[in-house]
Amino acid sequence: MGLSGIFGNAGVVEPDKLESDYGQLMCDGETIEIGFVVIRDTFIFTNRRLIIVDVQGMTGKKRSYLSIPYGKITKYSIETSGHFDLDAELKIWVGSDPQPIEKSFNKKVDIYELQKVLSTHVLG
Repeated sequence: MGLSGIFGNAGVVEPDKLESDYGQLMCDGETIEIGFVVIRDTFIFTNRRLIIVDVQGMTGKKRSYLSIPYGKITKYSIETSGHFDLDAELKIWVGSDPQPIEKSFNKKVDIYELQKVLSTHVLG
């Protein structure tokens, strides 16, 4: 299944909306392919990197933008609570850092589809 096949996922954000909201983060020749909203955070997959937008604070006005080139991702894992998952966790290890980036997901995002997109970029 291509990336276009997962747009039925409730947590998926259309590239046009992502471009409107985050286009200023893109460099020349970089395009947004797909994104996932995870609670208040957003995972943006471009043709070059993964960008994690971390919304902070009570008002959500403070944001941090973590940019991870696909080639720097050394491993990743998903952990689920069962077949019909209500909660899941994604861990991504970057470079030689022994501590992974950890994000929790609710049932609005299909963790298996997000993992498939990540695999397509990291292993492809």
